Amino acid sequence: MRRVFSLLAIAFLSLAGIASAHAGVDVRVNIAAQRMTVTTSDGEVHNWAISSGRSGFRSPNGVYRPTRLEKNWYSRKYGGAMPNAVFFRGGYAIHGTTAVGALGRPASHGCIRLHPANAAKLFALVKKHGAGQTRIALNGAANDGLSQFAKASGGSKAKIANAKAKQRAAIAQQRKAPNWDAAREQILLRPALPASAFGYQPYNLQRYYETGPRWR
Repeated sequence: MRRVFSLLAIAFLSLAGIASAHAGVDVRVNIAAQRMTVTTSDGEVHNWAISSGRSGFRSPNGVYRPTRLEKNWYSRKYGGAMPNAVFFRGGYAIHGTTAVGALGRPASHGCIRLHPANAAKLFALVKKHGAGQTRIALNGAANDGLSQFAKASGGSKAKIANAKAKQRAAIAQQRKAPNWDAAREQILLRPALPASAFGYQPYNLQRYYETGPRWR
């Protein structure tokens, strides 16, 4: 009889160990889709819009565990509130934001932003199940419009080249004019800066050629 109870106790502990091994919160962040999926061992499933790091402030891909929880946190570096922050790597965290209009596209300095209500829900789940039973995975790359920027840049270069070609054509047309040499001489003799910048004033060309520059 004792042996039967012992076997039952061992089986119960084994099942409890298996349950605890699978207990927790699984957070998956799809950077490309700007979405977060949260599943728990209790059967909860959530799918929320996020804002990941914008261009120049990439969110770090990888698999992490929460390092600390901060109910009310303020970023002194970037000057912004980070309510219900779940830190997972250094200063990177999942937290609530007031910029809810930007959710669904990259907008942060590298953190993962959530609607304040969703951030509070995730914070409560992590606190309930424990940081050791929470897994945070970030994967993908944000489409921040770099290809469109490259196209726009290419278009600007084409416009500049076209403008330079028109400028060269205009100069060539001016050179064909009969008074080009006279106009060129006047341009070269005209002071580019005020007379005080040079110390002399060659405005009277005849006097200039007769007496030379008048230094002050």
